Amino acid sequence: MNLKKVEEKLGERGLDRVIEMAWEDRTTFDTIEDQFGISEKVVINLMRRNMKPSSFRMWRKRVQGRVTKHAGTSPADRFKCSRQRNISGNKISKR
Repeated sequence: MNLKKVEEKLGERGLDRVIEMAWEDRTTFDTIEDQFGISEKVVINLMRRNMKPSSFRMWRKRVQGRVTKHAGTSPADRFKCSRQRNISGNKISKR
């Protein structure tokens, strides 16, 4: 599927959401593929086409070889604040 068809299928809001998710370091390419049905290669091409060249280069440099951009290699545990229970109102102690 070519980029023009992908962009038409996603629409403006969907395209903005894909770009936002790809820009975030914690969102994996696998998550984007599950949610929108587009591969990592297509996401990279969408980013290249819809961002300023300098922004695209900065993003590619940041995500290239990054462990968190692939679900299979990303660590399962995330840091959580010690006060998270108080913030979220969770009554179950994590001890």
